[in-house]
Amino acid sequence: MAYRPGSLSQPKALAGMIGSINAPKPATPATVVDQLKNVQQIKASARAFAAVLVDGSVVTLGHYTFGGDSSLVQNELTNVQQIQASRSAFAAILADGSVVTWGDKRRGGDNSEVRAHLRHVRRLEATCSAFAALLADGSVVTWGDPENGGDSSSVQDGLRNVLLIKASWSAFAAILADGSVVTWGNPLTGGDSSKVQDQLRRVQQLQATDSAFAAILADGSVLTWGSQEAGGESWEIQDQIKAL
Repeated sequence: MAYRPGSLSQPKALAGMIGSINAPKPATPATVVDQLKNVQQIKASARAFAAVLVDGSVVTLGHYTFGGDSSLVQNELTNVQQIQASRSAFAAILADGSVVTWGDKRRGGDNSEVRAHLRHVRRLEATCSAFAALLADGSVVTWGDPENGGDSSSVQDGLRNVLLIKASWSAFAAILADGSVVTWGNPLTGGDSSKVQDQLRRVQQLQATDSAFAAILADGSVLTWGSQEAGGESWEIQDQIKAL
């Protein structure tokens, strides 16, 4: 078949027409804005937002592969209390303590394997691709990318009476009621605290960069671990960080 210049039979013109016909029609900004009323909390993945409204419903916007489309679970997103985000997925705690997830299944958007254990959830934390849920009894349930904190099986016996969880880019750290700390996830970003484990006693607070953790002890001293470039080795300046 011969193609005449300017005719719709030209491959490029035809492809463009087909593309425009088949292209999904995203919701107009006005449609989303109309829904964003009485927002009480908003969280962000790398390319999407999730907003909790006063009535406990959720509005999402942004790229669908990063959690911007919650239509598959929209009917479940009622009485939402808290939302947390990984790089491309979201997790929401409902009033009954259960958890609803959506977004990239590889990065925490699918909690089906642990859903039965997600009861009486109090808090959620997230790395780039995994979630950790702190339950009312002080235990912890994790899911998502196993290399980035989604698999806590190696430390599960130690995750009892947990008070607080913090996350770096790809590791978690938890303070227990006795003041000790349990870590898991990528060892290069703080998932391995073995170098300072004997000193992690009477820990009061935890904070994280993207690749390291810092713990404030009861005497005001600070211990860090993880990537040296991200602040993970503080022993060279210990004298300067006493009694914070």
